[in-house]
Amino acid sequence: MLRNPNGLSYAVIALLGGTILADVLSLLATFWLRTAVIHHAGGDVSERDLAMASMAVPGLLQVVALIATATLFIIWFYRVRLNAEVWAGDFQRRKPGWAIGGWFIPFGNLWIPRTTAVDIWRASRAEPSAADRSGEFLLLNGWWILFVANAVLSRIAGKVYQYAETFEEYETAVNWLLASDALDIAAAVLAILFVRRLTSMQHAKATGMIPAAQ
Repeated sequence: MLRNPNGLSYAVIALLGGTILADVLSLLATFWLRTAVIHHAGGDVSERDLAMASMAVPGLLQVVALIATATLFIIWFYRVRLNAEVWAGDFQRRKPGWAIGGWFIPFGNLWIPRTTAVDIWRASRAEPSAADRSGEFLLLNGWWILFVANAVLSRIAGKVYQYAETFEEYETAVNWLLASDALDIAAAVLAILFVRRLTSMQHAKATGMIPAAQ
């Protein structure tokens, strides 16, 4: 039985928009910290400490947005995977449960969700058995590369910031944080486009409309 992913996709896109907003606020707070560090290097630490305190609210918003977005995204992902089972179950390399479990396997989560997404994509197009077109997975691969890169970069940035003590170390840390926030924004934008595209493909196929542009 087909499941309608439209409503979930709207919620996921809205939450991804919230993630972008939280990242923008974090960027502004981090820029302030960077300015404070550069202008007061080796001197007064009061502005630096105030700037560091200002990062708490955007940081909390980022955590809340991450949890909420990840939860709904995985639910949406599982739903479109179930639809793929109806259309082209023989072309799916893993059982539907992997659309959820694949995200939680250490190291395996670096590629399992991506291969699952490819299988879902193929099942959702007009002819699942057709040869892949040149550049067909450009959006999917672009989103996944940024997603994985940001997961690694954010861990590095967090550790560098956590152990920073001198002004020079804080300057290095905030540069890592700025790069992480910028990359997260880019990944969220591509995630929105990916969710919209795949949902559109499934809606078109389910309703017998002209296949969505791919």
